[in-house]
Amino acid sequence: MVSVIILTKNEEQDLPACLKSVDWCDDVHILDSGSTDKTIEIAQKSKVTIWVNDFKSFGQQRNYAIDNIMTKYEWIFFLDADEVVSDKFKSAIFKSINDVSNDIAGFYCCWKMILDGKWLKKCDNFPKWQFRILRKGWARFTDFGHGQKEDQVKGRIEYIKEPYLHYGFSKGWSHWIDRHNRYSTHEAKSRLNSNISYKHIFNVHSSVRNPALKIFLSKIPGWPALRFFQAYLFNLGFIEGIPGLIYCLNMGYYEFLIQIKMREERKNSKTTHS
Repeated sequence: MVSVIILTKNEEQDLPACLKSVDWCDDVHILDSGSTDKTIEIAQKSKVTIWVNDFKSFGQQRNYAIDNIMTKYEWIFFLDADEVVSDKFKSAIFKSINDVSNDIAGFYCCWKMILDGKWLKKCDNFPKWQFRILRKGWARFTDFGHGQKEDQVKGRIEYIKEPYLHYGFSKGWSHWIDRHNRYSTHEAKSRLNSNISYKHIFNVHSSVRNPALKIFLSKIPGWPALRFFQAYLFNLGFIEGIPGLIYCLNMGYYEFLIQIKMREERKNSKTTHS
């Protein structure tokens, strides 16, 4: 019914749980981008097909998978190694695909951000949406910020409201901070160069509204501090305890990195054109 593609690089810690959560699928593919740990060894012990491609960006890597991986089914579900499919989410996938109309190109999915065993529903502004399930040949991806978004869509995109689980902190805070330092560079350039219209801020669909809001809010002085207070106080993130506080502080720091890199990018651009 659905093929699963998991992007990996040095995922020996998270991959076993991810693979176990999709053991109901008979067409699982690993697309690795040069792992040097036991990721490939773990994958080889499972009933999966392994592919390798150098990673350039998330959008490029997912498009490579669409173009080159010989999936068994019409529907493709993209999963990251630090994500886990719950039984409820699996049932939601099956129901959505079974009930789909002929004009549906794919589905936006959302996640439960898990830290120290706690779902950060308030702090993480649940639900956040990503295009993760597509009908092959009906859509592609394009880079957006440090991640990707849908592109060349030939139909409508619907929503699967039951979330999957995201263990984004499983490798520790040092890894998270290093990774988000890199992400902030991509985000800064994307937010400066994006052509998204401000009218999208008022779109009823959060998948359209949130990217536009990011661009608008990141231009406001003091936005990193406001990002912390918005999630921790106004969204009641404080009820999620110490994990919530740590998460909100780090998300404020992440927005701070994006802002100063946007400032740096503007200065470099002026110097280049002067």
